[in-house]
Amino acid sequence: MKATVERATLLKCLAHVQSVVERRNTIPILSNVLIEAKDDGLRLMATDLDLQVVETIAAHVASPGATTVSAHTLFDIARKLPEGAQVELTVVGDKMTVTADRYRSNLATLPRDDFPVIAETDLPTVFTLPAETLRTIIDGTRFAISTEETRYYLNGIFLHVIDGAEPKLRAVATDGHRLARIEFDMPEGAKGMPDVIVPRKCVAEIRKLLDEVDGEVEVSLSASKIRFKLAGAVLTSKLIDGTFPDYSRVIPTANDRLLRIDRKSLSQGVDRVAAIATTEKTRAVKIALGHDKVTLSVTSPENGTASEEIPADYSAPEFEVGFNYRYLLDILDQVDSDLVEVHLADAAAPTLIRVNDASEALYVLMPMRV
Repeated sequence: MKATVERATLLKCLAHVQSVVERRNTIPILSNVLIEAKDDGLRLMATDLDLQVVETIAAHVASPGATTVSAHTLFDIARKLPEGAQVELTVVGDKMTVTADRYRSNLATLPRDDFPVIAETDLPTVFTLPAETLRTIIDGTRFAISTEETRYYLNGIFLHVIDGAEPKLRAVATDGHRLARIEFDMPEGAKGMPDVIVPRKCVAEIRKLLDEVDGEVEVSLSASKIRFKLAGAVLTSKLIDGTFPDYSRVIPTANDRLLRIDRKSLSQGVDRVAAIATTEKTRAVKIALGHDKVTLSVTSPENGTASEEIPADYSAPEFEVGFNYRYLLDILDQVDSDLVEVHLADAAAPTLIRVNDASEALYVLMPMRV
């Protein structure tokens, strides 16, 4: 195998594929990236057995062939090579020679035939989404994905179709403390799709790829796998084998205390008063709701107290409620509006946050004792 590729092209591709590779592997070949040189360029693949990414890039191929080499090592080399360099990859026996300008290295390889591949069979449900829509779905929900491994069925985004007069494609994530739900019109081809839970790592990897895409993304899935095709890259992932809980039960429908407030003022105010909260126990921000104002306060045994008053539209009875300030800020960061609606019931009930009743996204936040 012998191929020459522009350094920036190789680096960009390796940045995508090497992030799939775990730093510690009990199976040596899983630390490697598969490189296939064909007449139309280079095809690179990496996998952790649950997730697989394949990307094709332009290259001058003098001699076709295939091998596997350490993904992180090759990425580090490409990252440190001078800009504009032409990188030549040559494989003889069990060694890959990497040359660029006056640089030269010999890397150990493992046979291409030993590299595990997730079967690339057709998946029954196929539809397309604008890259911007997929970005919005991911950004609007992934912050609420649980990291608690014992509740593995919450370790991803629940993607499903809601039937009705106007069918919707809905994405939900929750960790038990907050819930994020966002929906769009169901794309053509998604009707009848199985309910799936897309794993956290897959969500993170597809989001990285979306940074460089503006067109359409093809999504295909079955009950056990999902595949994304976009701009020369194909990402295939196993899905979480579990049942997502009935999240609709925790979305309040009768919270009758309505607070309308400037999103930026609330976010900045919470951030300022939370500056003194340095431990897990002091993450609660207390919100005292009064007539056309809210008072934010944080108490820290180590650092003291902080408070700030913010004007707001509120005419319901006065009361106080506490939230984890970090969770509240995460939600406010995703609200794309100057004004935000906060629907409250009491200091112990779930709180609903959204732009208005017609918005695509809504968020639920559980209160804390303060």
